[in-house]
Amino acid sequence: MIDRRLFVNIDWMLLGLVVAVSLLGILNIYSATTPYKITGAPYYLKQFYWMTFGMFIALLICSFDYHLLEDFSYWLYGFLVILLLAVLVVGRSSMGATRWLHLGFINIQPSELMKIVIIITFAHFFNNFHAQGGLAVRDVFLPLGILILPAVLIMKQPDLGTATLVILIAVSMTFYVGLRWSTIVTFVLVAIPMAWLGWSHFLRPYQKNRILDFINPERSRLGSGYHIIQSKIAVGSGGLTGKGFIKGTQSQLRFLPEQHTDFAFSVFAEEWGFIGCLVLIILYLSLVLWGLNIARRCNDRFGCLLAMGVTAMLFWHIVINMGMVIGMFPVVGVPMPFFSYGGTSMITSMVGIGILQSISMRRFMF
Repeated sequence: MIDRRLFVNIDWMLLGLVVAVSLLGILNIYSATTPYKITGAPYYLKQFYWMTFGMFIALLICSFDYHLLEDFSYWLYGFLVILLLAVLVVGRSSMGATRWLHLGFINIQPSELMKIVIIITFAHFFNNFHAQGGLAVRDVFLPLGILILPAVLIMKQPDLGTATLVILIAVSMTFYVGLRWSTIVTFVLVAIPMAWLGWSHFLRPYQKNRILDFINPERSRLGSGYHIIQSKIAVGSGGLTGKGFIKGTQSQLRFLPEQHTDFAFSVFAEEWGFIGCLVLIILYLSLVLWGLNIARRCNDRFGCLLAMGVTAMLFWHIVINMGMVIGMFPVVGVPMPFFSYGGTSMITSMVGIGILQSISMRRFMF
């Protein structure tokens, strides 16, 4: 049953920040796709449709009590794992990766949905598990098992960026719950040989090239290092005030790859400069801090953990994408939430916002 009184308590700050970033993203997509020859609806119009549909999804989610998610968390987790397995068997391939599942009337990307489901699953687990003085090594074995299965399945697609995000979200929630120093040291020592093992046996050649290009982009200026070099040129050429709307040479002459998706921030930086980037960063920082504020004000542990998980998801998307386009991180194909073009990314982010709204709206009821 939906309680109409809840809508009196809509978190307008959260809604306003999301709408502001989304509209800036649509404006930026319009500029980034101006040189494209497009048949059908233009990308910026499609993004507006996705934003509208996403806000409807967020409204639908915040209409229901978020505690219902706890009851179905393990069922959702199991269902998503089955979908990830199905992707590897009958998934649709695109650009050398198998990430999509065709369900007749719609294509879905289960790895994106796993970001939300891992938040719900970890929130449920840690809500019912308490450890005095922080989590010991033996205490993290079960959540580690919960995390490893979907992370490995996502890496097999291969989708290193999404797998990294799922891991970072889970690790952030675990750190929030609390870890003993002995646990942290143990996992750092274990991570070193695991990183070597992953490099030697699991990373594909193009993934290794991305890491090597991050260390030295000049090693392949016209090959695998091209993305980072062109992106850094675009960001740096924006200067203080930018070149102006639809006047960025890197984007209008199409030197930037994926300039409306992964490298949308590069287009924005070239056209609006440092001042424009500062405005966008302030909006994102406000969104992250407001998410943390929702977690702080929540009156129950499950809601607090949910809010922390969603905020961590948004935070890591922002940090990795911005770091990627300015050469601080390897290129891993992580979009900017609400800003980069993409229906799946928009819907996933809006689902997270719907959960945050549900938590914020119900803080007066518990």
